[in-house]
Amino acid sequence: MTYFYGHLFAAEPEIRAMFPAAMDAQRHRLAAALTRVITAPDERLTAYLTELGRAHRKFGVLPEHVAPFRQSLVATLHRYASPDEATAVLDAFDRAARIMTQAAEDDASRSPAWWIAEITGHERRGSGMAVLTIAPEEPFPYLPGQHVSVQTPRWPRLWRDYSIANTPRKDGTISLHVRAVPGGLVSNGLVHHARPGDTLLLGGAAGKMTADIRSARDVLCLAGGTGLAPLKAIIEAISGSTAPGHRREIVLYVGARREADLYDLPELRRMELDYPWLQVLPVTSEETVSGMMHGTIAELAPEASWAGREVYISGPDPMIIATVRALTRLGAPTARLHYDLPQNHGDLPQTTEQ
Repeated sequence: MTYFYGHLFAAEPEIRAMFPAAMDAQRHRLAAALTRVITAPDERLTAYLTELGRAHRKFGVLPEHVAPFRQSLVATLHRYASPDEATAVLDAFDRAARIMTQAAEDDASRSPAWWIAEITGHERRGSGMAVLTIAPEEPFPYLPGQHVSVQTPRWPRLWRDYSIANTPRKDGTISLHVRAVPGGLVSNGLVHHARPGDTLLLGGAAGKMTADIRSARDVLCLAGGTGLAPLKAIIEAISGSTAPGHRREIVLYVGARREADLYDLPELRRMELDYPWLQVLPVTSEETVSGMMHGTIAELAPEASWAGREVYISGPDPMIIATVRALTRLGAPTARLHYDLPQNHGDLPQTTEQ
Protein backbone atom coordinates (compact mmCIF):
# COMPACT_ATOMS: atom_id res chain seq x y z
CA MET A 1 0.00 0.00 0.00
CA THR A 2 2.92 2.36 0.66
CA TYR A 3 4.28 1.65 -2.83
CA PHE A 4 0.81 2.11 -4.34
CA TYR A 5 0.21 5.53 -2.82
CA GLY A 6 3.76 6.64 -3.60
CA HIS A 7 3.21 5.75 -7.25
CA LEU A 8 -0.21 7.41 -7.33
CA PHE A 9 0.96 10.69 -5.80
CA ALA A 10 4.04 10.83 -8.01
CA ALA A 11 1.97 10.27 -11.14
CA GLU A 12 -0.94 12.53 -10.12
CA PRO A 13 0.30 15.07 -7.51
CA GLU A 14 -3.06 16.88 -7.35
CA ILE A 15 -4.70 13.72 -5.95
CA ARG A 16 -2.52 14.01 -2.83
CA ALA A 17 -4.69 16.92 -1.64
CA MET A 18 -7.65 14.53 -1.23
CA PHE A 19 -5.91 12.59 1.52
CA PRO A 20 -4.92 13.42 5.11
CA ALA A 21 -1.31 14.11 6.00
CA ALA A 22 -1.02 10.88 8.03
CA MET A 23 -1.62 7.93 5.70
CA ASP A 24 -1.27 4.89 8.01
CA ALA A 25 -5.00 4.44 8.57
CA GLN A 26 -5.75 5.07 4.90
CA ARG A 27 -3.31 2.35 3.80
CA HIS A 28 -4.97 -0.14 6.15
CA ARG A 29 -8.45 0.84 4.90
CA LEU A 30 -7.46 0.34 1.27
CA ALA A 31 -5.92 -3.04 2.00
CA ALA A 32 -9.08 -4.12 3.84
CA ALA A 33 -11.32 -2.82 1.04
CA LEU A 34 -9.37 -4.63 -1.69
CA THR A 35 -9.45 -7.85 0.34
CA ARG A 36 -13.18 -7.53 0.79
CA VAL A 37 -13.77 -6.82 -2.91
CA ILE A 38 -11.87 -9.97 -3.85
CA THR A 39 -13.31 -12.33 -1.22
CA ALA A 40 -16.81 -11.20 -0.23
CA PRO A 41 -19.91 -13.00 -1.55
CA ASP A 42 -21.62 -11.11 -4.37
CA GLU A 43 -24.87 -10.52 -2.47
CA ARG A 44 -23.01 -8.60 0.23
CA LEU A 45 -20.49 -6.92 -2.04
CA THR A 46 -22.89 -4.91 -4.18
CA ALA A 47 -24.50 -3.17 -1.21
CA TYR A 48 -21.07 -2.48 0.33
CA LEU A 49 -19.70 -0.98 -2.90
CA THR A 50 -22.82 1.09 -3.48
CA GLU A 51 -22.46 2.71 -0.07
CA LEU A 52 -18.71 3.12 -0.62
CA GLY A 53 -19.30 4.88 -3.94
CA ARG A 54 -21.72 7.31 -2.33
CA ALA A 55 -19.39 7.93 0.60
CA HIS A 56 -16.44 8.74 -1.67
CA ARG A 57 -18.23 11.78 -3.07
CA LYS A 58 -17.38 13.80 0.03
CA PHE A 59 -13.67 13.28 -0.70
CA GLY A 60 -14.04 14.86 -4.13
CA VAL A 61 -13.56 11.58 -6.02
CA LEU A 62 -14.67 11.86 -9.66
CA PRO A 63 -15.00 9.25 -12.44
CA GLU A 64 -11.79 10.51 -14.06
CA HIS A 65 -9.82 9.50 -10.96
CA VAL A 66 -10.48 5.80 -11.62
CA ALA A 67 -7.94 5.54 -14.44
CA PRO A 68 -4.88 6.84 -12.51
CA PHE A 69 -5.91 4.74 -9.50
CA ARG A 70 -6.01 1.68 -11.73
CA GLN A 71 -2.64 2.50 -13.31
CA SER A 72 -1.00 2.68 -9.90
CA LEU A 73 -2.68 -0.57 -8.92
CA VAL A 74 -1.30 -2.21 -12.08
CA ALA A 75 2.19 -0.96 -11.22
CA THR A 76 1.89 -2.27 -7.66
CA LEU A 77 0.64 -5.68 -8.79
CA HIS A 78 3.44 -5.91 -11.38
CA ARG A 79 5.94 -5.45 -8.56
CA TYR A 80 4.36 -7.63 -5.86
CA ALA A 81 1.94 -10.15 -7.42
CA SER A 82 2.02 -13.07 -9.82
CA PRO A 83 0.30 -12.66 -13.21
CA ASP A 84 -2.67 -14.78 -12.08
CA GLU A 85 -3.02 -12.79 -8.85
CA ALA A 86 -2.81 -9.52 -10.75
CA THR A 87 -5.54 -10.60 -13.17
CA ALA A 88 -7.86 -11.61 -10.33
CA VAL A 89 -7.32 -8.33 -8.46
CA LEU A 90 -7.82 -6.17 -11.55
CA ASP A 91 -10.99 -8.02 -12.54
CA ALA A 92 -12.38 -7.46 -9.05
CA PHE A 93 -11.30 -3.81 -9.09
CA ASP A 94 -12.93 -3.13 -12.47
CA ARG A 95 -16.22 -4.57 -11.29
CA ALA A 96 -16.03 -2.59 -8.05
CA ALA A 97 -15.20 0.63 -9.89
CA ARG A 98 -18.26 0.26 -12.15
CA ILE A 99 -20.60 -0.25 -9.19
CA MET A 100 -19.08 2.61 -7.18
CA THR A 101 -19.10 5.04 -10.11
CA GLN A 102 -22.73 4.30 -10.92
CA ALA A 103 -23.73 4.65 -7.25
CA ALA A 104 -21.96 8.02 -7.02
CA GLU A 105 -23.67 9.27 -10.18
CA ASP A 106 -27.08 8.17 -8.91
CA ASP A 107 -26.45 9.82 -5.55
CA ALA A 108 -25.29 13.06 -7.21
CA SER A 109 -28.67 13.38 -8.91
CA ARG A 110 -30.38 13.45 -5.50
CA SER A 111 -28.09 15.13 -2.97
CA PRO A 112 -24.91 17.21 -2.57
CA ALA A 113 -21.53 15.62 -1.88
CA TRP A 114 -21.52 17.23 1.59
CA TRP A 115 -23.51 19.59 3.78
CA ILE A 116 -22.26 22.66 5.63
CA ALA A 117 -23.53 22.70 9.22
CA GLU A 118 -23.19 24.95 12.25
CA ILE A 119 -22.76 23.81 15.84
CA THR A 120 -25.66 25.41 17.73
CA GLY A 121 -25.26 23.57 21.02
CA HIS A 122 -22.29 22.00 22.86
CA GLU A 123 -23.00 20.34 26.21
CA ARG A 124 -20.16 18.71 28.10
CA ARG A 125 -21.04 15.49 29.90
CA GLY A 126 -18.07 14.71 32.11
CA SER A 127 -14.41 15.20 31.24
CA GLY A 128 -14.36 13.37 27.93
CA MET A 129 -17.88 13.47 26.58
CA ALA A 130 -20.05 16.01 24.76
CA VAL A 131 -23.49 16.16 23.18
CA LEU A 132 -23.48 18.39 20.10
CA THR A 133 -26.48 19.96 18.40
CA ILE A 134 -25.81 20.69 14.73
CA ALA A 135 -27.86 22.65 12.19
CA PRO A 136 -27.21 21.80 8.52
CA GLU A 137 -27.69 24.73 6.12
CA GLU A 138 -29.72 22.55 3.73
CA PRO A 139 -32.23 19.77 4.50
CA PHE A 140 -30.30 16.70 5.62
CA PRO A 141 -32.15 13.42 4.95
CA TYR A 142 -31.61 10.41 7.20
CA LEU A 143 -33.44 7.56 8.90
CA PRO A 144 -33.51 7.02 12.69
CA GLY A 145 -30.57 4.78 13.54
CA GLN A 146 -28.22 6.00 10.81
CA HIS A 147 -24.84 7.68 11.23
CA VAL A 148 -23.17 10.67 9.59
CA SER A 149 -19.51 11.36 8.73
CA VAL A 150 -18.10 14.60 10.14
CA GLN A 151 -15.10 16.77 9.19
CA THR A 152 -13.84 19.64 11.36
CA PRO A 153 -11.86 22.71 10.20
CA ARG A 154 -9.08 21.73 12.62
CA TRP A 155 -8.42 18.50 10.70
CA PRO A 156 -9.20 18.85 6.97
CA ARG A 157 -9.73 15.62 5.01
CA LEU A 158 -10.23 13.59 8.20
CA TRP A 159 -13.76 12.19 8.40
CA ARG A 160 -15.19 10.30 11.36
CA ASP A 161 -18.61 8.66 11.73
CA TYR A 162 -21.03 9.54 14.54
CA SER A 163 -24.54 8.20 15.04
CA ILE A 164 -27.47 10.60 15.01
CA ALA A 165 -29.28 10.53 18.37
CA ASN A 166 -32.72 11.79 17.30
CA THR A 167 -35.47 11.40 14.74
CA PRO A 168 -35.82 14.19 12.12
CA ARG A 169 -36.89 17.46 13.77
CA LYS A 170 -38.90 20.35 12.40
CA ASP A 171 -35.94 22.70 12.78
CA GLY A 172 -33.64 20.27 10.96
CA THR A 173 -31.10 19.99 13.80
CA ILE A 174 -29.38 16.75 14.72
CA SER A 175 -27.69 15.62 17.94
CA LEU A 176 -24.42 13.70 18.13
CA HIS A 177 -22.88 11.94 21.14
CA VAL A 178 -19.09 12.25 20.99
CA ARG A 179 -16.61 10.66 23.36
CA ALA A 180 -13.00 11.86 23.15
CA VAL A 181 -10.87 8.87 22.16
CA PRO A 182 -7.19 8.86 23.24
CA GLY A 183 -5.26 10.04 20.20
CA GLY A 184 -8.48 10.69 18.28
CA LEU A 185 -7.98 13.95 16.39
CA VAL A 186 -11.59 14.54 15.36
CA SER A 187 -13.23 13.33 18.58
CA ASN A 188 -10.94 15.39 20.80
CA GLY A 189 -11.49 18.40 18.60
CA LEU A 190 -15.26 18.07 18.85
CA VAL A 191 -15.28 17.49 22.62
CA HIS A 192 -12.56 19.84 23.84
CA HIS A 193 -12.28 22.60 21.23
CA ALA A 194 -15.56 22.92 19.29
CA ARG A 195 -17.90 25.76 20.25
CA PRO A 196 -21.35 26.99 19.17
CA GLY A 197 -20.95 28.91 15.93
CA ASP A 198 -18.23 26.60 14.58
CA THR A 199 -18.77 25.12 11.12
CA LEU A 200 -18.57 21.44 10.23
CA LEU A 201 -18.89 19.42 7.03
CA LEU A 202 -21.27 16.45 6.99
CA GLY A 203 -21.24 13.53 4.60
CA GLY A 204 -24.42 11.72 3.64
CA ALA A 205 -26.21 9.55 6.19
CA ALA A 206 -25.47 5.83 6.06
CA GLY A 207 -26.16 2.63 7.97
CA LYS A 208 -28.64 -0.24 7.74
CA MET A 209 -29.74 -0.46 11.39
CA THR A 210 -32.85 1.68 11.13
CA ALA A 211 -36.10 1.77 13.08
CA ASP A 212 -38.68 -0.77 11.92
CA ILE A 213 -41.90 1.14 12.62
CA ARG A 214 -43.97 -1.36 10.62
CA SER A 215 -43.42 -4.20 13.06
CA ALA A 216 -45.92 -4.77 15.86
CA ARG A 217 -43.41 -6.67 18.02
CA ASP A 218 -42.05 -5.40 21.28
CA VAL A 219 -38.47 -4.18 21.28
CA LEU A 220 -35.21 -4.91 23.12
CA CYS A 221 -32.39 -2.36 22.78
CA LEU A 222 -28.85 -3.20 23.90
CA ALA A 223 -26.48 -0.20 24.05
CA GLY A 224 -22.84 0.06 25.01
CA GLY A 225 -21.21 3.47 25.51
CA THR A 226 -22.10 6.01 22.82
CA GLY A 227 -23.86 3.18 20.98
CA LEU A 228 -26.79 4.63 22.90
CA ALA A 229 -27.11 7.45 20.32
CA PRO A 230 -28.72 5.54 17.42
CA LEU A 231 -30.88 3.54 19.82
CA LYS A 232 -32.29 6.77 21.25
CA ALA A 233 -33.33 7.75 17.73
CA ILE A 234 -34.85 4.31 17.13
CA ILE A 235 -36.75 4.40 20.43
CA GLU A 236 -38.02 7.88 19.62
CA ALA A 237 -39.20 6.73 16.18
CA ILE A 238 -40.95 3.61 17.49
CA SER A 239 -42.60 5.31 20.46
CA GLY A 240 -43.89 8.08 18.22
CA SER A 241 -45.34 5.82 15.55
CA THR A 242 -47.39 3.26 17.46
CA ALA A 243 -51.00 2.91 16.39
CA PRO A 244 -53.79 4.10 18.73
CA GLY A 245 -54.77 1.36 21.15
CA HIS A 246 -51.48 -0.52 20.80
CA ARG A 247 -48.21 0.33 22.49
CA ARG A 248 -44.97 -1.50 21.81
CA GLU A 249 -43.04 -2.28 24.96
CA ILE A 250 -39.39 -1.19 24.74
CA VAL A 251 -36.67 -2.38 27.12
CA LEU A 252 -33.32 -0.58 26.92
CA TYR A 253 -30.16 -1.95 28.52
CA VAL A 254 -27.60 0.86 28.56
CA GLY A 255 -24.11 -0.23 29.56
CA ALA A 256 -20.95 1.54 30.70
CA ARG A 257 -17.87 0.68 32.71
CA ARG A 258 -18.75 2.94 35.64
CA GLU A 259 -21.78 4.86 36.87
CA ALA A 260 -20.10 8.16 35.92
CA ASP A 261 -19.94 6.96 32.30
CA LEU A 262 -23.75 6.73 32.04
CA TYR A 263 -23.75 10.23 30.58
CA ASP A 264 -27.36 10.39 29.38
CA LEU A 265 -29.28 8.76 32.21
CA PRO A 266 -31.35 11.86 33.21
CA GLU A 267 -32.57 12.25 29.63
CA LEU A 268 -33.42 8.56 29.46
CA ARG A 269 -35.49 8.87 32.63
CA ARG A 270 -37.42 11.72 30.99
CA MET A 271 -38.06 9.49 27.99
CA GLU A 272 -39.51 6.87 30.36
CA LEU A 273 -41.95 9.46 31.70
CA ASP A 274 -42.97 10.51 28.19
CA TYR A 275 -43.44 6.90 27.05
CA PRO A 276 -44.49 4.68 29.99
CA TRP A 277 -43.96 1.51 27.93
CA LEU A 278 -40.19 2.21 27.92
CA GLN A 279 -38.05 0.61 30.63
CA VAL A 280 -34.41 1.75 31.02
CA LEU A 281 -32.00 -0.64 32.76
CA PRO A 282 -28.55 0.85 33.49
CA VAL A 283 -25.64 -1.58 33.52
CA THR A 284 -22.09 -1.18 34.84
CA SER A 285 -19.29 -3.65 34.20
CA GLU A 286 -16.40 -2.42 36.39
CA GLU A 287 -18.20 -1.39 39.57
CA THR A 288 -21.24 -2.55 41.50
CA VAL A 289 -23.86 0.16 41.92
CA SER A 290 -27.03 -0.09 43.97
CA GLY A 291 -30.11 -0.16 41.76
CA MET A 292 -28.12 -1.00 38.63
CA MET A 293 -27.33 -4.28 36.92
CA HIS A 294 -23.74 -5.53 36.91
CA GLY A 295 -21.94 -7.15 33.99
CA THR A 296 -21.40 -6.56 30.30
CA ILE A 297 -24.16 -6.22 27.75
CA ALA A 298 -23.03 -9.43 26.05
CA GLU A 299 -23.25 -11.29 29.38
CA LEU A 300 -26.68 -9.94 30.28
CA ALA A 301 -28.30 -10.11 26.83
CA PRO A 302 -29.13 -13.85 27.03
CA GLU A 303 -31.01 -13.19 30.28
CA ALA A 304 -33.02 -10.35 28.75
CA SER A 305 -36.50 -10.84 27.35
CA TRP A 306 -35.49 -11.19 23.68
CA ALA A 307 -37.92 -13.88 22.52
CA GLY A 308 -40.54 -12.49 20.15
CA ARG A 309 -38.93 -9.02 20.09
CA GLU A 310 -37.07 -6.92 17.56
CA VAL A 311 -33.54 -6.59 18.99
CA TYR A 312 -31.34 -3.56 18.27
CA ILE A 313 -27.65 -3.76 19.26
CA SER A 314 -25.22 -0.84 19.19
CA GLY A 315 -21.82 -0.14 20.70
CA PRO A 316 -18.18 -1.05 20.16
CA ASP A 317 -17.61 -3.73 17.53
CA PRO A 318 -16.44 -6.42 20.02
CA MET A 319 -19.56 -5.84 22.13
CA ILE A 320 -21.86 -6.16 19.10
CA ILE A 321 -20.12 -9.33 17.89
CA ALA A 322 -20.20 -11.00 21.33
CA THR A 323 -23.86 -10.06 21.85
CA VAL A 324 -25.01 -11.29 18.45
CA ARG A 325 -23.17 -14.57 18.93
CA ALA A 326 -24.65 -15.06 22.40
CA LEU A 327 -28.21 -14.49 21.16
CA THR A 328 -27.89 -16.61 18.00
CA ARG A 329 -26.52 -19.50 20.09
CA LEU A 330 -29.77 -19.35 22.06
CA GLY A 331 -31.86 -19.45 18.90
CA ALA A 332 -32.70 -15.78 18.38
CA PRO A 333 -33.96 -15.36 14.79
CA THR A 334 -31.30 -13.56 12.78
CA ALA A 335 -33.94 -11.53 10.94
CA ARG A 336 -34.86 -9.83 14.22
CA LEU A 337 -31.28 -8.87 15.19
CA HIS A 338 -30.49 -5.36 13.97
CA TYR A 339 -26.98 -3.89 14.13
CA ASP A 340 -24.30 -2.17 12.06
CA LEU A 341 -20.71 -3.30 11.70
CA PRO A 342 -18.21 -1.35 9.58
CA GLN A 343 -16.22 -4.46 8.73
CA ASN A 344 -17.30 -7.73 7.15
CA HIS A 345 -17.77 -10.51 9.71
CA GLY A 346 -18.66 -13.48 7.58
CA ASP A 347 -19.81 -15.62 10.50
CA LEU A 348 -22.47 -13.13 11.58
CA PRO A 349 -25.88 -12.60 10.01
CA GLN A 350 -26.16 -9.30 8.18
CA THR A 351 -28.65 -6.59 9.10
CA THR A 352 -30.97 -5.70 6.23
CA GLU A 353 -32.21 -2.17 5.71
CA GLN A 354 -35.73 -1.51 6.91
